[in-house]
Amino acid sequence: MLKIDNITVAYGAIKALKGLTLSVGEGEIVALIGANGAGKTTTLRTISGLLHPREGQIFFKGKNITKAKPHHIVQAGISHAPEGRGIFSNLSVEDNLALGAYVRKDSREKIKEDYDKVYGLFSILKQRRKQLAGTLSGGEQQMLTISRALMAMPKLLLLDEPSLGLAPQIIIQIFRVIRELNEKGMTVLLVEQNANMALHSAHKAYVIETGKIALQGKASDLLNHPDVKKAYLGS
Repeated sequence: MLKIDNITVAYGAIKALKGLTLSVGEGEIVALIGANGAGKTTTLRTISGLLHPREGQIFFKGKNITKAKPHHIVQAGISHAPEGRGIFSNLSVEDNLALGAYVRKDSREKIKEDYDKVYGLFSILKQRRKQLAGTLSGGEQQMLTISRALMAMPKLLLLDEPSLGLAPQIIIQIFRVIRELNEKGMTVLLVEQNANMALHSAHKAYVIETGKIALQGKASDLLNHPDVKKAYLGS
């Protein structure tokens, strides 16, 4: 579904990605793990069109999207739940979700069905739907971020650090929903510092170090890789 071919991305003179190549197959959860500053968030921002590579190409469902604008990438079927949540804190939960559906051209009835679907995933959001998003707890804001991305009806969901700063029980709930979405057909590219949770949830994984892929393979194999255990699993 997604192919990133040898991309280089730089902030001024500093190269954040250095010939990075990876792929995501339809129906997979693919994890991208690595230390702070390794290039994980840059990778997702480049896929979603917020950054453009100096070299290399990105293909989605066979179409070259390397230079596409972000809203065209959303319309093509890629939705991004960013690190740090990025909600509109002065708008209600419901209005945040409406913005997620902004680029859609289908009927109000179909969009209403998708409100019901995300409320089914995170029932607390239904209870909070008229509440200002900025007054939600951190976990509820993360649920809103994911739900807003889902309102765009993506084929590929990009998740950037969905467990960051959350309590353990909320992390378990978030990852349960990620697996549930995947079981229903959603393809997911997951950036996550909680390597243990990511590798237990993913089909395939990549380890990124200083802008390059250092290791790749089945997630179950990387769980048992000595370098991954030492660097990311605390053993």
